[in-house]
Amino acid sequence: MTRLVRGADGRMWTVRGRVEWRNPSGADDFEHDVSGGYGPGVVLLGMVVVLAMVLVWWTPSDVIVPSWLVLALILLFLFFPTRWTLRRPWTLVAESPGGIDEHPPERWVGQVRGVLAVRQEAAKVARNIEVYSLPDVEGPLQPVD
Repeated sequence: MTRLVRGADGRMWTVRGRVEWRNPSGADDFEHDVSGGYGPGVVLLGMVVVLAMVLVWWTPSDVIVPSWLVLALILLFLFFPTRWTLRRPWTLVAESPGGIDEHPPERWVGQVRGVLAVRQEAAKVARNIEVYSLPDVEGPLQPVD
C-alpha cells in the first residue's frame, strides 16, 4: 500500500505500509522474542491431523455425520490461522525527499497492528500531512534520523 500526498507546504510525501511476517524484536519484549521456533506449532498441527484421522477411521459405518458439523469443524480449525494473518504488525512509513527551500528530507516510521487499522492510520497520516505538512506526533509514527 503506497500513497503520494502533497503537504500544505508543497512537499510531496510517500506514505507506505508493509506487512511484517516476523514480529520485530524490541528492547521492551526481549523475553517474549525468544521462542522455540516453528517446531511446536508443526508438532501440534500434526497431532491434530492424526487425531482427526483416527476419529474418522474409528467412526462406525452406520453413523451419519451432518454436513453442518463438518463445516463447523473446518471453520473452527481456520479461525486461528485467519486471525493470526489479519493481526500481523505492519510497518508504516511516511517520508519526504525534502524541498529546494529550507525543508530537509524527513522519514517517520511506526508500527500498526492489523489490516484495517493500518488502512485507517495511513488515511489519518495522509490527512495530517495535507493539513499540517507533518504526520501527527501523537500517532504511531515517530521521526527517524
